[in-house]
Amino acid sequence: MVVQAEEGRLITSSVRVLVATAVPIERDAVARAFTGTAVTVIAAGVGPALAAASTATALTTAALEGAPYGLVVSAGIAGGFPPEAPVGSLVVADEITVADLGAETADGFVPVTELGFGTVTHRPPETLVRDIVSATGARPGAVLTVSTVTGTAGRAAELRARHPRALAEAMEGFGVAEAAAAHHVPVLEIRAVSNPVGPRDRAAWRIGDALAALTTAFGKLVPVLESWNPYDQ
Repeated sequence: MVVQAEEGRLITSSVRVLVATAVPIERDAVARAFTGTAVTVIAAGVGPALAAASTATALTTAALEGAPYGLVVSAGIAGGFPPEAPVGSLVVADEITVADLGAETADGFVPVTELGFGTVTHRPPETLVRDIVSATGARPGAVLTVSTVTGTAGRAAELRARHPRALAEAMEGFGVAEAAAAHHVPVLEIRAVSNPVGPRDRAAWRIGDALAALTTAFGKLVPVLESWNPYDQ
């Protein structure tokens, strides 16, 4: 593997894959798993806006160079909703949903789609999600994108009430998915759980364990990514 200054670049596969993490420590955890697949791993930045901009830039550059990506993956660590997604577990999104894009009203939160604008959910390819679950043992479910990380039990309960299938929350997935959709490229989101969603207790976080789980998971994904053909979907 050849690692450039800001990203890991690997060669030889039928489908080029772009993996977007938030920060370099996540990027490095993912890049360690690959030895011979056409995967580019970038640290796209924290939050949906920067993640979208960085991912769109990478996709545009690749397309202009005549070597477009066939799949985009948002990856990293995340908070998990207990008990379904305990610390150390792996989650793969069967829906990538932005949880706080909308309006607060006297009757509660209204998503932006009910205001008549945009979208709030992107759905990864079903067959690919199933293959990843089979290969890694990941739990499939909704992964929420938030601009403000949950820090109270009340907010955690509110999110679960609005999104009963939610397994995890992070800050970049929806932004990555928006960029992928603009380029008509399929998207995935894979998260290793480092802490429970709710009151912030940094002493209970297991970031190292989650990063190790991320590396292990992506190691198991190599044959899945090598055999997947987006044109068969």
